[in-house]
Amino acid sequence: MKRILFSSALALSLAASTAFCQQQSAQQPANDATTQQQPAAKHGRHHKDFDPHKAALRLGKRLNLTDDQTAKLEPILATQQQKIASLRSDTTLTKDQRREQFQAIRQDTKTQLSTVLTPDQLQQLQSMRHHGRRSHQQQQTDSGNSPSQS
Repeated sequence: MKRILFSSALALSLAASTAFCQQQSAQQPANDATTQQQPAAKHGRHHKDFDPHKAALRLGKRLNLTDDQTAKLEPILATQQQKIASLRSDTTLTKDQRREQFQAIRQDTKTQLSTVLTPDQLQQLQSMRHHGRRSHQQQQTDSGNSPSQS
């Protein structure tokens, strides 16, 4: 009787541990996929929230654009954002290839903007971007991170 009881308890614990291990291994890939997606989602969150319409309106106000100019900015900004999103999701590119393509997208956008904006507005936009970059670098320096470390 003791042998039967012991064998049954052993079989039951073996079955329970096997079921537990199968459950854990089934959850493991799901957790790995979530873990891998979280940094990408966190990194891209700002970029996914980009609204070309709102960005065009903001630029329109800051650069004193006409309604026609503001309306022409929206598709340019939307196209740029789509290209950048596609570039970021392309895992086959090297860092240098990605940088080159990013620069090409920026140059293309700048060319398109030059057909919509006046030379003074382009200069003002460039100044705004330069000031924004300088401000960002200053914030990194103030917090103890130099731009070269990031």
